[in-house]
Amino acid sequence: MARIVNLGVLVSGSGSNLQSIIDHIEKGSLPAKIGILVSNNPSAFALERAKKHGIPAAVIGHAGFANREDYDRKVVETLNAHGVELVVLAGFMRVLSPFFLRSFPMRVMNIHPALLPSFPGTHGQKQAFDYGVKFSGCTVHFADEGVDTGPIIIQAVVPVCDADTEETLSGRILKEEHRIYPQAIRLY
Repeated sequence: MARIVNLGVLVSGSGSNLQSIIDHIEKGSLPAKIGILVSNNPSAFALERAKKHGIPAAVIGHAGFANREDYDRKVVETLNAHGVELVVLAGFMRVLSPFFLRSFPMRVMNIHPALLPSFPGTHGQKQAFDYGVKFSGCTVHFADEGVDTGPIIIQAVVPVCDADTEETLSGRILKEEHRIYPQAIRLY
């Protein structure tokens, strides 16, 4: 029997990757549980997803913190209070401090909507589309102190079709994100 991994999921928005992880856990194909969901955005739809599935959630906004590291200390404290083993970034729109990454060495996963090392940073799909690549995709990697530079865990390739727009390409990449993120967690 597989060991159950206790996840801490960090989100800022809708949480579609969160929902994919929840779905895989609930159908028994991902031996994990979400110990805590943390959002920096009190209006993130991901909070509703967590509530619907009985997942504990915390909103930790940026206000009141002197700097990024002080904010990250509060998030790390929250994750540790819930016994989190693996941190999963699911659309968390903040750069993590070195303090945060040292608190969970090689235990912070991120998903990026491009085939790293190409097109790191924000808007990976748009960068790939604008560049004119014939294939794009998504990458799950361990976060490190660089921007989308950590060790790659798994990737999925999506062809870029002549009729594609940035939106249609992004939609196909997102479907692959929902498929490979649970796989990467399972590999952990």
